[in-house]
Amino acid sequence: MENKIKVWFEDNRIYIKNALGEKRSHPLSWFPKLLNASDEERNNFSISPFGIHWEKIDEDLSFDGFNSFSK
Repeated sequence: MENKIKVWFEDNRIYIKNALGEKRSHPLSWFPKLLNASDEERNNFSISPFGIHWEKIDEDLSFDGFNSFSK
């Protein structure tokens, strides 16, 4: 089964596009572990039904939290 979630980093932001094609982004400055990670570390993640996990930097983002997060 193909994963319909897309995650990428561009212009110091993290972007998530969901299975419905909706796209959201937030500044990396809101996520210090991701901000300070190397490109290799940022791009080494796994996706679950609930969110994204970066094992090497011990970071987790839930889809619910990402979609409702604001500062």
